[in-house]
Amino acid sequence: MRRSASTVLVVALACLILFPAPAHAGKGKKGGVTVTMAREIPFAESSGATSNVKSECTLQTRLPGFIQDYSKKVNLVLVDEVSEESEGRVLTLEIIGVVGFGGGAWSGAKNVTVEGTLTENGEVIGTFVAMRYSGGGAFGGFKGTCSILGRCIKTLGSDIAKWLAEPRMDAMLGNA
Repeated sequence: MRRSASTVLVVALACLILFPAPAHAGKGKKGGVTVTMAREIPFAESSGATSNVKSECTLQTRLPGFIQDYSKKVNLVLVDEVSEESEGRVLTLEIIGVVGFGGGAWSGAKNVTVEGTLTENGEVIGTFVAMRYSGGGAFGGFKGTCSILGRCIKTLGSDIAKWLAEPRMDAMLGNA
């Protein structure tokens, strides 16, 4: 009987050590606040993005993934749709500028500009404009337009994730 009770005690203690209770019930899985965002970002009509860039480069779906990957202090939840009625913190983005002519690095540097608004229960608590440009980096002449624009949005993902941890009004991120 003693061995059974001591075995139960050891298992219970091991569970407490391996699976501690969360420090704060309101925090997300990464330890910060939870922010909701659409998994697809729209292009502004005036973005300048060509139909090829819109259909082939998948910037509108890759950027939310990069932001989620780089979010260390915020639990970013991607959903199909967000609205003004969404509760909690909501990040709304729009791709407002794209310079990405075909021809890879041979047609010049590429850039992507994004505008974002963070609301909490409908109240605006942060805004930003973020822009990144790239010539393709090493061996840029051998990279296509989508690859170079992908470098831009990957870095934008990091910039926006850092901003989400400490949002502020009228922030200018990256090369903006």
